[in-house]
Amino acid sequence: MIELLGKSKEELRALCTELGEPAYRGGQIYHALYAERKFDFTRMTNLPAALRERLAKEARITLPQVKQRFVSSDGSVRYLFGLGGAEEEGLSTESPEEENAEENMRKPNRARTPASVEAVFMPSEGRQTICISTQAGCAVDCHFCLTAQLGLIRNLTAGEIVAQLLIALEEQRSTPPGGAEEGAGRETLDERSKIISSGAKARPMQAVVSHLKVRPPVIRRTLKPGDTKRPDAVQTNVVLMGQGEPLLNFEPVMGALRILLDPEGMVLSPKHVTLSTSGIVPGIERLAREKVRPKLAISLNASNDEQRDAVMPINKKYPLRALMEACKNYPLRQWEHLTFEYVMLGGVNDSTDDARRLVHLLAPLKRVKVNLIPWNPGELPYRESATERVEEFRGILTDKGVPAFVRYSRGRDVMAACGQLALLDVSSQNGLVSIAPS
Repeated sequence: MIELLGKSKEELRALCTELGEPAYRGGQIYHALYAERKFDFTRMTNLPAALRERLAKEARITLPQVKQRFVSSDGSVRYLFGLGGAEEEGLSTESPEEENAEENMRKPNRARTPASVEAVFMPSEGRQTICISTQAGCAVDCHFCLTAQLGLIRNLTAGEIVAQLLIALEEQRSTPPGGAEEGAGRETLDERSKIISSGAKARPMQAVVSHLKVRPPVIRRTLKPGDTKRPDAVQTNVVLMGQGEPLLNFEPVMGALRILLDPEGMVLSPKHVTLSTSGIVPGIERLAREKVRPKLAISLNASNDEQRDAVMPINKKYPLRALMEACKNYPLRQWEHLTFEYVMLGGVNDSTDDARRLVHLLAPLKRVKVNLIPWNPGELPYRESATERVEEFRGILTDKGVPAFVRYSRGRDVMAACGQLALLDVSSQNGLVSIAPS
């Protein structure tokens, strides 16, 4: 069976040619998948009936299984997705410190075992943000992040990356605007969460959606991604800030991004898609050469090498001097800023001296901004910075001309916030990953 999800328009055109069909049929399949979000061949009515029947026999569209959903009091929804096995290009299971990362990005992997990943849907007035994962687990080992406790389980394919967004958008589209009573979506986590057990076989989207009896809070203005013509349009933002290091799974991530950013695909603007990296210098340099690319965010979290070595071991391989040089050379578009994310750890990296060093560190760069992120609680030996300390830190940056914003994470009560994504109590049984929710 040929997997279609994650294939580019060019790949689908080539496939149709191999099947003896006109190449333009591939473009029609591409449009049906990503623009219309049709995952059942019988619904692809722009294709001849004979081709639809053949595709149903020889191809498949594999969507992750929605194993569980956790609904936050702020309306955010944390998804737990079950993934099947796959063959892919990207990072092997060795630590980045044990293997050259640039070689690693080009290295093919053997087939991977089934895995689980998390994604987060965050609604707000006039826009919706979806945080997606690029790997199951992560090998970078940032000490303040719960995902790091998993290690790397495996890379995701382009289709598995895109599918997280497709499922979240499809569920929201299937909820009729204004269809819920005031106060809907405020039940407890236990009442709102439901494990979906259907075995390892992936099911069509219609079956997944219809099986879910639980709904997130209604988004009263819905649309297809990138649709700016409708008066009730909401802006869709996508952040590659879930589990994994995107630049250590480079080719599948870029394959997914090209679909997301394609005017004939998912129609998202590069202004509304952000890739966050821990500072993989070869990956940043490689991303800079891409014609189609998202915005770039750097997870910095320290003001000097000694400090960053302690909380982000990847800094030993790509120290601040190399990272800042890559950032200095990164080609910014006219509308673009380079974003630095700074998770504030109480008593570790939140002093006034840290703020002043950070100003000095970023001074050689053009058009930057800093997102200060108070650490989100987890079973790790850190604590949140005091609100007064965060504001003092921000004031030092802004007074020196560095735009700084405090970003309080959504979904903290359901472990959906920055640094909280982790499959707790992960164990392997009969080739499947067993999850116990936090």
